[in-house]
Amino acid sequence: MTAVAEAKITKRVLPPPVTGQEFVLVGVIAVVWAALAVSTPAFMTAGSIQPLLVATAPIALVGVGMTIVIITGGIDVSVGGAIMVCSVLTAKALVGSEVGLGVAALLSVLAGGLLGLVNGVLIAYGRVHAIIITFGTANLFMFLGLRIFGSGTVNGIPGTLAFFGRGPDGRTLGVPHAFLITLIITAAAWWYLRHTAGGRHFFAIGGDAQAARLAGVRVQRRTLLAYVVTGLLVGLASCFVIAQGTSTLDQSVGSGKELAVIAAVVIGGTSIMGGRGSVLGTLLGALLVQSVASGVTQLGWRSQLSDLFVGVFIIVAVGADLLRARARRNR
Repeated sequence: MTAVAEAKITKRVLPPPVTGQEFVLVGVIAVVWAALAVSTPAFMTAGSIQPLLVATAPIALVGVGMTIVIITGGIDVSVGGAIMVCSVLTAKALVGSEVGLGVAALLSVLAGGLLGLVNGVLIAYGRVHAIIITFGTANLFMFLGLRIFGSGTVNGIPGTLAFFGRGPDGRTLGVPHAFLITLIITAAAWWYLRHTAGGRHFFAIGGDAQAARLAGVRVQRRTLLAYVVTGLLVGLASCFVIAQGTSTLDQSVGSGKELAVIAAVVIGGTSIMGGRGSVLGTLLGALLVQSVASGVTQLGWRSQLSDLFVGVFIIVAVGADLLRARARRNR
């Protein structure tokens, strides 16, 4: 690709470093936290904020990969099933072989990467829409996970992954390691998407795949990479999920995670139509989603209200995105 073509793509597809929606999200989170602090003072204590950050980490981490996928114009609804497969494989390895932290994390990440590769190959080279492929693989992954589980739960999981968990071993200076790792990966993804040619190609593909192909972008390879990266992050997030729980892993692991991740991405300002998005917004969206869930629990309200509030946020975010798209077309 020539320097002139690259400059045109950069100018056309990249949003500002920090978008207006991200500033709005910071304000909304501040308002939610202030309201919860008044309603239930325990919310602003370390005993409440630390578990909130631990719960946010896997959603935001998978959301980084999902953001890249949606920027390219795709989607991945199979991440819940993939989390189940990675989690049960890792948990059984911990119980059966008592492997160390590094080996367990590597096993989970490689398993997630393999599942992401399956999605990527089918979507990039099979030329079938991502929603169809990932809906199918979601069911396949869940079936595989249930087969690995067998007829029951995985019991007696050792504390090997405590480094990623809620306890004292999972924090440094009061900040959970899982959240710190998520921050680092989010920052790296933000830099890559904005400051490298490869990162900007994802935006170009989502904006107009055919134009990107004519400009020299290897669309299929980039699409494949987006799903593999998502799978790798699913594998690491699965370690976070295992570390959040007790010594028992049940078959509900991963259930509903895909909806939480997509909600975080959309609320964070990524256009569901592709071509625009921000991993920073996704991190803030995940924090907002988990803050609402935590607040509803601490206030003793029905859990369905959390879904209601998140649904309202999604509708507002999608509506704002559609209005922005219409304004851009009318310029």
